[in-house]
Amino acid sequence: MTVFVDLLREIATGAVHEVPADLHKALTAAPKVRALWNSLTPLARNEWICWIVSVKKPETRKHHIERACEDLLKGKRRPCCWPGCPHR
Repeated sequence: MTVFVDLLREIATGAVHEVPADLHKALTAAPKVRALWNSLTPLARNEWICWIVSVKKPETRKHHIERACEDLLKGKRRPCCWPGCPHR
């Protein structure tokens, strides 16, 4: 039996961080954003994930996910004004 992986539905992870459930849900809901996400390097995905999970308030985290999706559609490859992931 041959197993096929649907690469268009797969969500790539970061270099250090796994994709959190809320970000995974947003990426799954937007195929174009998911394709852009998967085209990023693992380090770039890691920066986005860390930027999203580093906030304290749930509403800020929701805003970061929305902004990440918007920024990816605008062609941005990394979060703006972010010093970088301290976990690498």
